[in-house]
Amino acid sequence: MTIVHLLFIFRVMFASNPSDSSSAPPGGLQPGQVLARGVCRALLSHDFVPLPEMVPAQGLRVDVMAVGPKGEIWVVECKSSRADFTSDRKWQGYLAHCDRFFWAVDAAFPQDLLPPESGLILADGYGAEILRMPEALHLPAARRKVVMRAFARQAARQLQGLRDPVGPFGG
Repeated sequence: MTIVHLLFIFRVMFASNPSDSSSAPPGGLQPGQVLARGVCRALLSHDFVPLPEMVPAQGLRVDVMAVGPKGEIWVVECKSSRADFTSDRKWQGYLAHCDRFFWAVDAAFPQDLLPPESGLILADGYGAEILRMPEALHLPAARRKVVMRAFARQAARQLQGLRDPVGPFGG
């Protein structure tokens, strides 16, 4: 399965019209997952292929990782509240796995809490807008290879879970 096929699958999964009642976030989603849905939609519009709940290394799980058309890797952490942000002790470990790091928050989030050197995305369940672009971190080539391999393998697992919901990777 190529990255183009994965892009198509994610576009089908996340593309819908917010005015359509069927596009409301499915019941049971946590607030951060709702933000991630909007972030994924926005990243697709920037030609980045998103992968929610990506595990770049053991003990780390980012809300959204995305790969751009030139191979750049972005990480987006979705924070739904002050408590959600202040309880996150792992986010600085994510910096070693991306070229750019962003926070995604909703309009009610106190943005002054967020580190100013990080990127900032304003999101809801239907879309998102990049408000602040962070400086590039320039991921080393050896680390990029490891992260890209993990990204491809996890994307393939998720795709297989969609194709065979009762199989080992199905939900």
